[in-house]
Amino acid sequence: MTTTQKLNTCKEDHIVAWLAALAISIHILESALPSPLPGVKPGFANIITVTAFLLYGWRSAAWISGLRVLIGSLLIGSFLSPTFLLSLSGAVASMAMLILLGTINSPLFGPVSYCVTAALAHMATQIGIAYLFFIPHPGLFQLMPFLMTIALITGIVSGYIVNSCLKTITREHQHEQ
Repeated sequence: MTTTQKLNTCKEDHIVAWLAALAISIHILESALPSPLPGVKPGFANIITVTAFLLYGWRSAAWISGLRVLIGSLLIGSFLSPTFLLSLSGAVASMAMLILLGTINSPLFGPVSYCVTAALAHMATQIGIAYLFFIPHPGLFQLMPFLMTIALITGIVSGYIVNSCLKTITREHQHEQ
Protein backbone atom coordinates (compact mmCIF):
# COMPACT_ATOMS: atom_id res chain seq x y z
CA MET A 1 0.00 0.00 0.00
CA THR A 2 1.35 3.38 -0.99
CA THR A 3 0.68 6.46 1.05
CA THR A 4 1.19 9.99 -0.10
CA GLN A 5 1.78 13.00 2.00
CA LYS A 6 0.99 16.49 0.80
CA LEU A 7 3.50 19.20 1.61
CA ASN A 8 2.07 22.50 2.70
CA THR A 9 3.50 25.20 0.47
CA CYS A 10 2.80 28.86 0.10
CA LYS A 11 3.01 31.24 -2.84
CA GLU A 12 6.55 32.29 -1.84
CA ASP A 13 7.70 28.63 -1.94
CA HIS A 14 6.48 28.40 -5.52
CA ILE A 15 8.20 31.67 -6.45
CA VAL A 16 11.48 30.54 -4.88
CA ALA A 17 11.28 27.22 -6.76
CA TRP A 18 10.59 29.01 -10.05
CA LEU A 19 13.42 31.51 -9.48
CA ALA A 20 15.81 28.70 -8.48
CA ALA A 21 14.96 26.85 -11.69
CA LEU A 22 15.64 30.01 -13.68
CA ALA A 23 18.96 30.60 -11.88
CA ILE A 24 19.98 26.96 -12.46
CA SER A 25 19.15 27.30 -16.17
CA ILE A 26 21.25 30.44 -16.47
CA HIS A 27 24.08 28.76 -14.51
CA ILE A 28 24.08 25.82 -16.94
CA LEU A 29 23.97 28.11 -19.99
CA GLU A 30 26.89 30.15 -18.64
CA SER A 31 28.95 27.01 -18.10
CA ALA A 32 28.75 26.36 -21.84
CA LEU A 33 30.10 29.82 -22.77
CA PRO A 34 33.73 30.13 -23.85
CA SER A 35 35.86 31.86 -21.24
CA PRO A 36 39.12 33.85 -21.35
CA LEU A 37 40.19 32.07 -18.16
CA PRO A 38 38.81 28.95 -16.45
CA GLY A 39 35.90 29.82 -14.19
CA VAL A 40 35.36 33.34 -15.55
CA LYS A 41 31.66 33.69 -16.32
CA PRO A 42 29.32 36.69 -16.56
CA GLY A 43 27.53 35.66 -13.35
CA PHE A 44 24.09 36.47 -14.69
CA ALA A 45 22.49 33.80 -12.47
CA ASN A 46 23.27 36.24 -9.66
CA ILE A 47 20.67 38.59 -11.20
CA ILE A 48 18.03 36.17 -9.97
CA THR A 49 19.62 35.93 -6.51
CA VAL A 50 19.87 39.71 -6.04
CA THR A 51 16.34 40.27 -7.36
CA ALA A 52 15.02 37.66 -4.92
CA PHE A 53 17.07 39.23 -2.12
CA LEU A 54 15.53 42.64 -2.76
CA LEU A 55 11.98 41.31 -3.18
CA TYR A 56 11.80 38.41 -0.73
CA GLY A 57 14.75 38.75 1.67
CA TRP A 58 17.95 36.90 2.36
CA ARG A 59 16.44 33.50 3.19
CA SER A 60 14.81 33.14 -0.21
CA ALA A 61 17.92 34.44 -1.95
CA ALA A 62 20.10 31.98 -0.01
CA TRP A 63 17.86 29.08 -1.04
CA ILE A 64 18.02 30.15 -4.67
CA SER A 65 21.79 30.59 -4.56
CA GLY A 66 22.37 27.27 -2.78
CA LEU A 67 20.07 25.34 -5.08
CA ARG A 68 21.70 26.93 -8.12
CA VAL A 69 25.16 25.84 -7.05
CA LEU A 70 24.15 22.35 -5.89
CA ILE A 71 21.74 21.34 -8.65
CA GLY A 72 23.68 23.19 -11.35
CA SER A 73 26.85 21.31 -10.41
CA LEU A 74 25.00 17.99 -10.40
CA LEU A 75 23.56 18.67 -13.85
CA ILE A 76 26.82 19.79 -15.45
CA GLY A 77 28.87 17.11 -13.71
CA SER A 78 31.07 19.27 -11.52
CA PHE A 79 29.68 18.30 -8.10
CA LEU A 80 32.48 18.07 -5.49
CA SER A 81 35.07 19.15 -8.07
CA PRO A 82 37.33 22.20 -7.73
CA THR A 83 34.80 24.10 -9.86
CA PHE A 84 32.06 23.23 -7.37
CA LEU A 85 34.17 24.36 -4.42
CA LEU A 86 34.98 27.66 -6.14
CA SER A 87 31.34 28.22 -7.10
CA LEU A 88 30.07 27.38 -3.61
CA SER A 89 32.62 29.57 -1.84
CA GLY A 90 31.89 32.47 -4.17
CA ALA A 91 28.14 32.08 -3.66
CA VAL A 92 28.53 32.02 0.13
CA ALA A 93 30.74 35.14 0.03
CA SER A 94 28.35 37.04 -2.22
CA MET A 95 25.36 36.09 -0.02
CA ALA A 96 27.29 37.24 3.05
CA MET A 97 27.90 40.61 1.40
CA LEU A 98 24.26 40.95 0.38
CA ILE A 99 23.18 40.22 3.96
CA LEU A 100 25.73 42.71 5.31
CA LEU A 101 24.58 45.46 2.94
CA GLY A 102 20.97 44.61 3.74
CA THR A 103 21.56 45.15 7.45
CA ILE A 104 23.07 48.57 6.80
CA ASN A 105 19.85 49.54 5.02
CA SER A 106 21.16 52.72 3.42
CA PRO A 107 19.37 54.61 0.64
CA LEU A 108 22.79 54.73 -1.05
CA PHE A 109 22.55 51.00 -1.77
CA GLY A 110 20.54 49.91 -4.77
CA PRO A 111 20.59 47.04 -7.25
CA VAL A 112 23.87 48.14 -8.85
CA SER A 113 25.76 48.43 -5.56
CA TYR A 114 24.36 45.08 -4.39
CA CYS A 115 25.39 43.34 -7.61
CA VAL A 116 28.84 44.95 -7.74
CA THR A 117 29.57 44.10 -4.10
CA ALA A 118 28.35 40.52 -4.56
CA ALA A 119 30.40 40.08 -7.76
CA LEU A 120 33.58 41.46 -6.17
CA ALA A 121 33.14 39.28 -3.07
CA HIS A 122 32.50 36.25 -5.26
CA MET A 123 35.64 36.82 -7.34
CA ALA A 124 37.92 37.71 -4.42
CA THR A 125 36.81 34.60 -2.54
CA GLN A 126 37.35 32.38 -5.58
CA ILE A 127 40.88 33.74 -5.99
CA GLY A 128 41.59 33.12 -2.31
CA ILE A 129 40.21 29.57 -2.41
CA ALA A 130 42.10 28.83 -5.65
CA TYR A 131 45.31 29.99 -3.98
CA LEU A 132 44.72 28.08 -0.74
CA PHE A 133 43.68 24.77 -2.28
CA PHE A 134 44.62 24.51 -5.94
CA ILE A 135 47.27 26.97 -7.16
CA PRO A 136 49.45 28.09 -4.22
CA HIS A 137 51.59 30.33 -6.39
CA PRO A 138 51.88 34.11 -5.89
CA GLY A 139 51.55 34.58 -9.65
CA LEU A 140 47.84 33.85 -9.24
CA PHE A 141 47.42 37.25 -7.61
CA GLN A 142 48.77 38.94 -10.75
CA LEU A 143 45.45 37.99 -12.36
CA MET A 144 43.53 39.75 -9.59
CA PRO A 145 43.27 43.21 -11.23
CA PHE A 146 41.98 41.66 -14.47
CA LEU A 147 39.53 39.35 -12.68
CA MET A 148 38.26 42.03 -10.31
CA THR A 149 37.73 44.39 -13.26
CA ILE A 150 35.64 41.73 -14.99
CA ALA A 151 33.67 41.26 -11.74
CA LEU A 152 33.12 45.02 -11.51
CA ILE A 153 31.87 45.27 -15.10
CA THR A 154 29.58 42.25 -14.88
CA GLY A 155 28.34 43.48 -11.50
CA ILE A 156 27.40 46.84 -13.02
CA VAL A 157 25.62 45.18 -15.97
CA SER A 158 23.82 42.78 -13.63
CA GLY A 159 22.78 45.66 -11.38
CA TYR A 160 21.18 47.52 -14.27
CA ILE A 161 19.35 44.35 -15.30
CA VAL A 162 18.11 43.82 -11.71
CA ASN A 163 16.97 47.46 -11.61
CA SER A 164 15.06 46.97 -14.86
CA CYS A 165 13.50 43.73 -13.56
CA LEU A 166 12.38 45.44 -10.36
CA LYS A 167 10.80 48.31 -12.30
CA THR A 168 8.94 45.84 -14.52
CA ILE A 169 7.76 43.80 -11.53
CA THR A 170 6.62 46.96 -9.74
CA ARG A 171 4.78 48.16 -12.85
CA GLU A 172 3.08 44.76 -13.29
CA HIS A 173 2.14 44.67 -9.62
CA GLN A 174 0.56 48.12 -9.88
CA HIS A 175 -1.50 46.99 -12.91
CA GLU A 176 -2.82 44.00 -10.94
CA GLN A 177 -4.22 46.23 -8.20
